[in-house]
Amino acid sequence: MASFKIEGGHKLNGTITPQGAKNEVLQILCAVLLTPEKVIVNNVPDIIDVNKLIFILGELGVKVQKLSKNSYAFQADEINLPYLESAEFKRDGSSLRGSIMIVGPLLARFGKGYIPRPGGDKIGRRRLDTHFEGFIRLGAKFRYNKEESFYGVEAEELKGVDMLLDEASVTGTANILMAAVLATGTTKIYNAACEPYIQQLCKMLNSMGAKISGVGSNLLTIQGVDALGGCEHTVLPDMIEIGSWIGVAVMTQSELTIKNVSWENLGQIPNVFRKLGITLEKRNDDIYIPAQNSYKIQNYIDGSVLTVADAPWPGFTPDLLSIVLVIATQAKGTVLIHQKMFESRLFFVDKLIDMGAKVILCDPHRATVIGQNHKSQLKATKMTSPDIRAGISLLIAALSANGTSIINNIEQIDRGYENIEARLKSIGAKIERIED
Repeated sequence: MASFKIEGGHKLNGTITPQGAKNEVLQILCAVLLTPEKVIVNNVPDIIDVNKLIFILGELGVKVQKLSKNSYAFQADEINLPYLESAEFKRDGSSLRGSIMIVGPLLARFGKGYIPRPGGDKIGRRRLDTHFEGFIRLGAKFRYNKEESFYGVEAEELKGVDMLLDEASVTGTANILMAAVLATGTTKIYNAACEPYIQQLCKMLNSMGAKISGVGSNLLTIQGVDALGGCEHTVLPDMIEIGSWIGVAVMTQSELTIKNVSWENLGQIPNVFRKLGITLEKRNDDIYIPAQNSYKIQNYIDGSVLTVADAPWPGFTPDLLSIVLVIATQAKGTVLIHQKMFESRLFFVDKLIDMGAKVILCDPHRATVIGQNHKSQLKATKMTSPDIRAGISLLIAALSANGTSIINNIEQIDRGYENIEARLKSIGAKIERIED
């Protein structure tokens, strides 16, 4: 188990290019199973979760060719279906939540899909009902082996249907969408997630020959086709990583330029940071963040305390609430953070309180942050990363803290952030990876 040793309190400076979007690429890689033809995917981030999924695809019989550092070719023309019921798959698939999204493509193309209960972040209850209810509505039969926590769906033929998702789940929408593209007839998905990740998946599938309309809305209409072909797809820059780099700049009072951020796909992210008083400049497709000694949280018009809450797209993404919370600890003013989606994602605040932050955990979903306006610097400490987003938030806190911090269990950070210590070092951070 590796750790990070971080000497905090140093100002940083330079330029960062964000990695490809983790949440998008996990869907895109599963979609290669829908065709026997070659699919090329560019801007693939070199992170643990993505590499695990590529390994699973390889074990499933997909031919994987690495074309360059972040580009791959995939060809699923000789799929090894028995692997799905092997002990190895039950082990491999259970370590990655994104593996759930292989079920839709396999069900659509081969009439069956299996998955062990997926792993991932321990951030609260993350049910799979939306996925399987969608498959059942398309005509699949569902079975569950409780002893092995093993799920399966099978169907001789999928038939298009109108369905209302019980929640606007991104992975659920992606999975059902990938099943529906090869179904007979027309499928309408109401309350579909419409994040850029889903829009990108729809664009890729349409380029392969699918017929999907309503892209970017919460009503997707899919006319089933007989087969899909190959394509080339480029993954968007990771909006969560972009928000993380904004957090790094702000907390260390540093000047930073984030390159090629795809502004049109950032949604509310720049606006929410501006409500915290942070100065962001749009320079072509880059974000420029000047060094800021102070930033003041906006109140509402009537003077009441600002609430920052997550919401389905185009609302604010829940993956950045941890970053917002850390930034608020050194703002001028008070903010209420309301994490609606996951009941355990705010439990890392005890580590920030140990560092001297003024945070009141109101309940599992809400925390009030009283900013200290950089007058009381956070103190270094030893801590453990509980999940990807909390891990990067604690890393940002450590970079701003007075003294040397240790963060254990940094595999959680590596799951979502490519080569993070080298990139931080490139802009002047004092960070070292320690292998146990």
